[in-house]
Amino acid sequence: MSGLIRGEKKRACGGAWQAALHSDHYCCHGFAMPTQDEDDRREYYRIDDTIALEFTLLSGPEALASDELHDNSPLFNLLSDLHLMDFESQHLLRHITERDRTLANYLKVMNKRIDLLGQAVAQSLLRDIGSPRRVSLSEGGVSFNNHQAVAVDSHLALKMVLMPQALGLLLRAKVVHCQALPSQQFEIGAEFEALTDAQRQLLARHILQRQALERRQAREQPLQS
Repeated sequence: MSGLIRGEKKRACGGAWQAALHSDHYCCHGFAMPTQDEDDRREYYRIDDTIALEFTLLSGPEALASDELHDNSPLFNLLSDLHLMDFESQHLLRHITERDRTLANYLKVMNKRIDLLGQAVAQSLLRDIGSPRRVSLSEGGVSFNNHQAVAVDSHLALKMVLMPQALGLLLRAKVVHCQALPSQQFEIGAEFEALTDAQRQLLARHILQRQALERRQAREQPLQS
């Protein structure tokens, strides 16, 4: 279930808990949250989601860099570029709507066609990335289960495909906790690093859309029963 993360302490997150406290962060369901003044503290909405996700460990200068990552897969880069271009063109579409509604409606139809192509590309990528997995996602980070432990403070390249809009994102992240589970898996909590404004806005839009879907489904359930 989605909820509002206000940086409150919910539970210890493995060995990262004390370390996070002493590095001006504290941990909340796998996400490190800045311990800033109340007025400045970011509030993150967290959702439970099913996404395609894989990660690679970054090391050396690559781990400490803050520049945007690029994937070796042309299809993934295409998917990512499609959504970034859509995000960057939204303000232009709003201006066009004010001047010419017919043209704006036509462009919206073209956008839907491009979205369908993106979803087809995503199906091919899912075969490469692997089966979708359950995660807990916010603008601040992501937590997920993994078969192997990942050391706290490790730097990751996180490759995600968010559905149903087939949003491809390749993000930098830092592991803030790794906790053993009874299922012999490990819960990994990672905080996003060096997000661009476009990446943050795309994440926020996806989270809001998922929340709207959850609310709609919750309203429809009593009617169906």
